Amino acid sequence: MRADPGNGSRAVRITGYRSRAVGAAVALVNAVADGTDGPDALRELLRDHDFFWQDFDPADAAEYRAWGRTLRAFFTAPDPEAAVALLNGLMLATPMHPHLAAHGGFGLHLHYAPPSASLVERFRATTLMQLSELLCEHGLSRTGVCAADGCDRVYADASRAGRRRFCSEACANRTNVAAFRARRRGPAG
Repeated sequence: MRADPGNGSRAVRITGYRSRAVGAAVALVNAVADGTDGPDALRELLRDHDFFWQDFDPADAAEYRAWGRTLRAFFTAPDPEAAVALLNGLMLATPMHPHLAAHGGFGLHLHYAPPSASLVERFRATTLMQLSELLCEHGLSRTGVCAADGCDRVYADASRAGRRRFCSEACANRTNVAAFRARRRGPAG
């Protein structure tokens, strides 16, 4: 929704790249890549990203892992066209039924999956829609694979500047220290 451009108002931001679902997608892709995707870790991931983790069924862990492997292709997409093709295909294959809800003190908000959907279906629909909004708003400029040597974790940049290239501060620091040491050694070292 946009404010009237003729009255000098700014655009009204409804949702976007700061979404908890984008962070959940990143966390899931990385948990699968790291092998830290056991049922307890998945339950914690859902809790940390404001999903109804109480509904988590350990029998669904394999479905979450499969979704993490599927979403990795978004973060490694070579260009926006490939990301659009991936997301469009997933939207066609994912049961969605957008509707408004007001519960749990969250106020009126949008759900993407049908009310009768399982938690894993709701997780798929929500992460898919929020990654789609991120792509619409920023292209692929705020997502990718960590730039640190030997790291294959993914990231989504939620900073104001939008210059992130690493999955974590640890990878950024390790890379910066290595570059600093290489500069100090100079061309002869």
